[in-house]
Amino acid sequence: MGSDAGDIARRPATGVLATNDIEAILALDADVVLHCPMLAAPYDGHDGDVKRLLESGKNVISINNYFNPRALGGTYAAGLEASALKGRATLAGVGVNPGWIAEKVAAAVAGVSLRLDAISVSEVVDCARIPNAAYVFGALGMGADPAGVDLKDGPLARTFTDMYAQTVTTLAERLGLDLSGIEPDHAVTLADHDIEVRAGVVKAGTVAATTWRVHGLVGGERRITCAVNWVMDMTLPPYAGKPHWEIELKGLPNLRLSADLEEGAEPGARTRPEQYAVAGAVLQAIPKVVAAPPGLWLS
Repeated sequence: MGSDAGDIARRPATGVLATNDIEAILALDADVVLHCPMLAAPYDGHDGDVKRLLESGKNVISINNYFNPRALGGTYAAGLEASALKGRATLAGVGVNPGWIAEKVAAAVAGVSLRLDAISVSEVVDCARIPNAAYVFGALGMGADPAGVDLKDGPLARTFTDMYAQTVTTLAERLGLDLSGIEPDHAVTLADHDIEVRAGVVKAGTVAATTWRVHGLVGGERRITCAVNWVMDMTLPPYAGKPHWEIELKGLPNLRLSADLEEGAEPGARTRPEQYAVAGAVLQAIPKVVAAPPGLWLS
């Protein structure tokens, strides 16, 4: 069934077979399925497959959704939970952003605040080395004509709003803040020259960076902000010199924390540090999710 995962990754054989046949996966006697697809637009585009996996009795860990389904509405969460309970399985969303930098690190950093007025978490991702053209020019929206980009109700905008609404909601819950609303605030940066990247060419005048930003409102005021910036050229003025992650607290005291992922020592590896980080988060979550009671699990 399928191909060896090592062959797909251009590494030595692992003995682990990979397939895109969901019927074959449903037929397996598996404890857990790692759900790692490309982002879907609409964001709930993978729900049908995930519900089938849960109902077949398999725990599911996803890296793209299900971090806090209740943030997307009680009816939405109830549908997922019903499938999990039917199969006596657990559904979890796990990753580094969403999943770790805001929900865990920022929540811990806020522990030094005598008074917390606002907290923001920003990630800057250098996308120049991503080889998958369909991902770069499709899922990430690079090279698009800005006139055709709907930053409010477009498919990418809605996907990232739903994704980071879960992050903002989880962080608010851990800080004891009662949100009055969620407010998206997305933006794009245009290329001022042709940019050659691994996946192709980003033409001058088209989208060269996207900022997907969501605010959590408390009493109508922006108290929590989470943003991810996908960037095709790290010399662009808004992003030059920026760390991979930056957490900023306003209050008493003010605080700014920066963190970078660094390349490892493995020579010739195509795997990026952020990919290792996501893999690490997922692997550490497996025994916890398998041991968890059926239903929805928050990391």
